[in-house]
Amino acid sequence: MNVVERIIEIEREQKQRRSCDKLASYNTGKKKHLKQLAFHRCKKKNRWVFGGNRSGKTECGAVEALWIARGIHPYRKNKPDVSGWVVSLSAQVQRDVAQKKLLYYLDPRWIVDIVMSEGRRDSPENGVIDLIVIKNVFGGTSKIGFKSCDQGREKFQGTSLDFVWFDEEPPKDIYDECKMRVLDKCGDIFGTMTPLKGMTFIYDEIYLNKYGSKEVWYEFMEWADNPFLDKKEVKKLTESLSDDVLDARRYGRFSVASGLVYKEFDQNVHVIEPFKVPKEWYADISIDPGLNNPLSCHFYAVDYDGNVYVIAEHFEAGREISYHAERIKAIAARLDWKTDADGRISSLIDSAANQHTLSGTRSVTELFFEHGIAVNPHVNKDLFTGIARVKEYLKNRRLFIFSSCVDLIREIKGYYWKDSDTPFKKDDHALDELRYFIMSRPENKAPKEEKTDIQLNKEKLIKKLNRLKSRRL
Repeated sequence: MNVVERIIEIEREQKQRRSCDKLASYNTGKKKHLKQLAFHRCKKKNRWVFGGNRSGKTECGAVEALWIARGIHPYRKNKPDVSGWVVSLSAQVQRDVAQKKLLYYLDPRWIVDIVMSEGRRDSPENGVIDLIVIKNVFGGTSKIGFKSCDQGREKFQGTSLDFVWFDEEPPKDIYDECKMRVLDKCGDIFGTMTPLKGMTFIYDEIYLNKYGSKEVWYEFMEWADNPFLDKKEVKKLTESLSDDVLDARRYGRFSVASGLVYKEFDQNVHVIEPFKVPKEWYADISIDPGLNNPLSCHFYAVDYDGNVYVIAEHFEAGREISYHAERIKAIAARLDWKTDADGRISSLIDSAANQHTLSGTRSVTELFFEHGIAVNPHVNKDLFTGIARVKEYLKNRRLFIFSSCVDLIREIKGYYWKDSDTPFKKDDHALDELRYFIMSRPENKAPKEEKTDIQLNKEKLIKKLNRLKSRRL
């Protein structure tokens, strides 16, 4: 073989190697899927992508699994000899979706061994893989096992794992079992799904973050986020589907039986990071009292343009008034909140606070007053007018919530209509006192129309003529 032939051969080998290593070219071109990158960069332990069909959600799940297994994750600390699971709804779905995507990005040169549940090792794409062993860059090997939810919970027991990838939403018992599997190794759980089942436990635990976990993160992913989809095809498909179907199939949104009350709420717009609020903006505190139920209290500020900011939160159940009062006063002290001449903090409160407590001697209003908070129970509790006002503030981008107010955010995302006229009376304590405050604000009045110089001169002439007429008379 002469030198020229050898150069041609080397170039051919390099070209073939580049074509095999699709993982290296993932999201590196001029077109980048920014939400996929946000998912990979997130350091949380429990990450989810809620995406429509063909939004790119499964692709980022497959790449994440391979990056971890190979020990080449660009945004996380890598480890040798990793073990993980890929969990699909059934063996057939595994073969057609998650397994197919993994094999697309998996260079055959990295494969050490394949154990098949069905089919032949020399054509794994046509069968169902049980376990695949791949080379780790640290010199060892990593194992990726494949599980299907229809196997039942018992098949998910007894192993310590570094990661679990759920391709689509699993049953809760399997999800809980997999959380135990990653506990020993402080491993990761990530999921990619189209939320077609409505308000399941994933809706509560991940989207609403019902338990307030600091390790939960999610992202919505839709067709427009995927730069590799043909825009004409997207337009055709969008026009052929109803709004209800589009919510899940395009936007990856959870379907709610009768509709969310505050559809205008957009977490990317209305939730902002805390900043130092000028004291001149401090407006009022609002409380929805509770003993066994949560007591919700928020601190509100209003800027010079009338925009409302929710800047601090106290939200807790099963406590006495004295405890709540001390917590509220501690927040007020931290914010250097305004007080009256007697050093008391003023607050709005549900008029039900005027009722006597179980002891029958004093009302909640009186108890708060004794503990240094002068509450005003004369609030407007009209439900529908209040909801309409809050919706108006959201629509016009005049209401902003600090990201630290997690319980208000959770409630506003999960507040939905029971029927055409009534919201479900559940998890609405923060929303009630939000309404009390918004209803205390003056309604926007149309600005006075500025008169032109011609109109002003005309009015002066008319007044002058009227005076001359009155003199003649």
